[in-house]
Amino acid sequence: MDIPGTALSRIFVNIYCLYMAVWVLITVVLYLCANEVVRSRSRITGFRGPKGLPVVGNLLDVLDHTAQKCQQWAKTFGSVYQIQLANTTVVVVNSASAAKKLFISNSQALSSRPLTYTFGKIASSSAGLTIGTSPYDDSLKRKKKGAASALNRPSIQTYIPYLDRESRTFLEDLLHYGKGGTIAIDPLPLIQRLSLSLVMTINWGVRMPSHEDELFKEITEVEEELNRFRSMVGNLQDHIPLLRMNPFNRTSTKARDMRRRRDRYLNKLNADLAEKVAKGTDKPCIQANVLKDAEAKLNEVELRSISLSILGGGFETVSNTVQWTIGYLALHPEIQDKAFEAIREFQGSDGQLCDAADDLKCTYVAALVKEALRYFTVVPLALPRESIRGVEYEGSLIPTGTTVYLNAWACNYDAELWSDPDVFRPERWLENPDAPLFTFGLGYRMCSAHLLAYRELYLVFMRMLRTFRLKAGGDVRCNPRSDMKNPRDLIMSSKPYRVFCIPRDRERLKQALVAAKAGDEE
Repeated sequence: MDIPGTALSRIFVNIYCLYMAVWVLITVVLYLCANEVVRSRSRITGFRGPKGLPVVGNLLDVLDHTAQKCQQWAKTFGSVYQIQLANTTVVVVNSASAAKKLFISNSQALSSRPLTYTFGKIASSSAGLTIGTSPYDDSLKRKKKGAASALNRPSIQTYIPYLDRESRTFLEDLLHYGKGGTIAIDPLPLIQRLSLSLVMTINWGVRMPSHEDELFKEITEVEEELNRFRSMVGNLQDHIPLLRMNPFNRTSTKARDMRRRRDRYLNKLNADLAEKVAKGTDKPCIQANVLKDAEAKLNEVELRSISLSILGGGFETVSNTVQWTIGYLALHPEIQDKAFEAIREFQGSDGQLCDAADDLKCTYVAALVKEALRYFTVVPLALPRESIRGVEYEGSLIPTGTTVYLNAWACNYDAELWSDPDVFRPERWLENPDAPLFTFGLGYRMCSAHLLAYRELYLVFMRMLRTFRLKAGGDVRCNPRSDMKNPRDLIMSSKPYRVFCIPRDRERLKQALVAAKAGDEE
């Protein structure tokens, strides 16, 4: 019996589809088997660690609250052990003593960064990497040297007028939007404006006058999304290469979109500054200084890297530290009272605005800053390192090219360092002022802007606690173990809340702000 042509075609199509399906299935099975062999061989001899699942390893175990999970595993496997995030084998360091031994004694050997797929190869492909995410090479050395000269103590002294103005504007915002303490406000946009305006002024010589500005809204939205792409565990395709082949990958699509949006405002800020430099109308700032320096050895990509580093690092980390701390202080008036009395004893009872040039001399508030940085470790798992040569730890070798995580959360909460790590207690830094703080990292890749961050936080707390009393406006939750907005993010943000910012002496504060502003205009 003859088979019609159409039917015969269908048979051939069905056979072909079946063949292709079998071929794809066999290919996937072979890939997974080969991948398991590769994953098995990538484990590091001499280091214990939790067992994982095929393909994903320990990745699913650490998607949420990564640093805390790693801290728990340390009780079983020791302070230094290995985990497997799908195809990425990672050595995790979870105690203060081990961190100092590895990251300070072997600072140069652990000086590089692994290049992640989502942030490094997609989100940063046009604007370049920040200093913090750049692998170790000659370009990194030049960028770190440029950043160090712009963020050392003498340079920070030149930024005092910026710190003064932006912290005063923050007080004005608290007074204005809080209607003199009569309505509860979400302080986050006001904090973000403060931090963003400061880094923009330092880097480009332009202010961010209001959190209602469209550029403010654009930058905060984009930088928050980019923070997610820097997550060590939140982007599965960073560790599972097979996922990168998906042409409809939403993570990659969004990363490209954020990259384009960031490029737009970076290009605008850089172009506007270049035009001002050409006309001689620019204000002192990092980028203008480099543009005018004929002997500067930074190329355009490296210059942009410094901009990205100051924008991303200085904006997100400081903002979130202040946000967490305001919520906590609103629930603990006894700490506010101690700070207020310490400030009055330090500067006298007459002044409203603390001296912007004061360099951490009020010891209780300086201790409060350190405790806020410790207790709310806003980057719980510090940016990963990569070894550029083998490192020995207690008789076992960490090979060249290994990814190493500093669990800053676990180190800041180390029970061998502190007897009461889960308590917010500024006094610990008065009792032990030389104790280590791991929030900014350790060794060669320690955050370049840590001195500026200290000064900004100190002045904000000094002025805010001198002039306002904070009171919770409803349910304020600020437990850093459980109340983060998204537990997969690189930078830990608190859940939204509202507070009353009640002026301690409204009229004297208004007079002081008006007088200070008049001094700016003279």
